[in-house]
Amino acid sequence: MRVLVLVAPGQGAQTPGFLTEWLDLPGVRGALEAWSDAVGLDLIRYGTEAGAEEIRDTAVAQPLLVAAGLASAYTLFDDPAELPRKVGAIAGHSVGEITAASLAGVLPHEEAVRLVRTRGLAMAEAAAVTETGMAALLGGDPEVTVPHLEKLGLTPANINGAGQIVAAGTKEQLAALEADKPEGVRKVVALKVAGAFHTHHMASAVDTLAKAAEALTPGDPTLTYVSNKDGQAVASGTEVLDRLVGQVANPVRWDLCMETFKELGVTTLIEVCPGGTLTGLAKRALPGVKTLALKTPADLDAARELIAEHA
Repeated sequence: MRVLVLVAPGQGAQTPGFLTEWLDLPGVRGALEAWSDAVGLDLIRYGTEAGAEEIRDTAVAQPLLVAAGLASAYTLFDDPAELPRKVGAIAGHSVGEITAASLAGVLPHEEAVRLVRTRGLAMAEAAAVTETGMAALLGGDPEVTVPHLEKLGLTPANINGAGQIVAAGTKEQLAALEADKPEGVRKVVALKVAGAFHTHHMASAVDTLAKAAEALTPGDPTLTYVSNKDGQAVASGTEVLDRLVGQVANPVRWDLCMETFKELGVTTLIEVCPGGTLTGLAKRALPGVKTLALKTPADLDAARELIAEHA
């Protein structure tokens, strides 16, 4: 049996001008214009002309990533209705979970973009309260690293598998980590993010998102939806939405998602635009699985060949 998994990246995957070439494809510009109007944000300008600092802004980066993921996913298929028939499972990393949920039919695309705009604004506001940040740890054993982080008051905010953990907390806690690295960790690399995402520092954003979610009526996923809360497949749209809300202040367990992909018998993994991060993890954690990242439209032919072979 062949199983195709579609995944959507999280914040930090965006780069200046990454949407430029996608605008030439049928339907992409129109969709981005409609979503821009819906959230009062010029997604086309941010995806083509804006500099790195502008698109690093949490309130901009999050809707930009979801819009890019949605638009690029549908360029893979002649008919959007083919997606749930040909994709065996779907998942997203951090804000990519909203992309995945919308592609799985849990939320209409415009509602998803509205929700992620609210999420980005709320997380940016929460991040402004205390000076916090995140740092990637290179090397080390999770069984040693996680207790060490907790001893320093830090949260293992992303446990990504393939030996990658991201710590989050206050600037003072991160400085203490730099001075006292866990055994086996070669280097601590500060990430260019606005705050300690997926920690208790985001509690106010959870409240804001929960209120916004009350106005939504989610549908049940039309294909296997894997949640990065715990790597479990979730079949209820209401539960997916609840998890999207709570996920803002809870760790991302991408390692467990990849374990579930293994259990499902994944043979191919395609990462929607701006792809690269999750395929990199998969190459190390899922040996033997074919992977492809959608970076530009030049990747589409190869992706469609994989879909034809493995769907």
